[in-house]
Amino acid sequence: MRAIISAELGAAAKLADVPTPSAGPGEVRVKVSASSLNGFDTAVISGHMAAFMEHRFPVVLGRDFAGAVDQLGDGVEGFATGDAVFGVVLTFPLQAGGFGEYVVVPSTSLARVPDGLDLTTAGALGLAGAAAATVVDAIAPLPGETVLIMGATGGVGSLVVQLAAARGAVVLATADPGEGTRLVRRLGAHYVIDRTGDVIGQVAAIAPGGVKAAVHLAGDPFALAELIAPGGRFASLLGIGQDQMGVHDVVALSVNADLDPAGLEHLAAQVAAGRLEVPVQRTYQLDEVPQAFADFAAGSVGKLAVRLA
Repeated sequence: MRAIISAELGAAAKLADVPTPSAGPGEVRVKVSASSLNGFDTAVISGHMAAFMEHRFPVVLGRDFAGAVDQLGDGVEGFATGDAVFGVVLTFPLQAGGFGEYVVVPSTSLARVPDGLDLTTAGALGLAGAAAATVVDAIAPLPGETVLIMGATGGVGSLVVQLAAARGAVVLATADPGEGTRLVRRLGAHYVIDRTGDVIGQVAAIAPGGVKAAVHLAGDPFALAELIAPGGRFASLLGIGQDQMGVHDVVALSVNADLDPAGLEHLAAQVAAGRLEVPVQRTYQLDEVPQAFADFAAGSVGKLAVRLA
């Protein structure tokens, strides 16, 4: 099959032919129609993830996938050939990925694509959506509470803005002037903080005593902590928790995306119903994925989707 791979540690993404996988016991093979680019993928090609998990080269890149069940392994129940499914590739050692024509995953990791949701959108939802839902659950904003989101224009951040606003929070979202500002305003941010300007001054003008909660998706977490009211909440997807916060008077949580299929299906239902948007900025064909990596590194907003069929 054709796939986008990293051939060795630190190797750039490239298109190659690799063996087509087969489903083993308890596994399902999916014919992939769509995927998307995430920060995890850039960490793989940089070699950063080698310190945390074993790699088996060539590594097929891409964590997200959406498509149709193509092959069932022994013992799999509840799915049939042709079922529309989506999810996140979690198998280890790191080798399988969504940037290939087929991917094999445990049946227990599959979520169903609801009626009314197209596969391109489903393929861009999995990892970013799960991460966004997890981090918003961690800060648990109450109606009327001020929430500052650092890194609000990315794939995860753009979903955090919507989920926090849906809970009734007053959302302060950092963004560059122009496209980023327009995006977060459209998605429900009440205030836009120009991240190229005096962030501290802008936040202080809106929340003089500090915000009640903050989400760390980019930037300096310790500077962010200074903007939170005493006793407020802080959640990071970048490995910053209570131990690192030290003297800061905040409740700090380092969180990882909860990829439970039931949670993914709940998010997908919200998207299908029009209550949540996956802001896909651009869609690439499989052979264009190396360019997608370059565009991601240059500072894209929203999600970069990949179509395979």
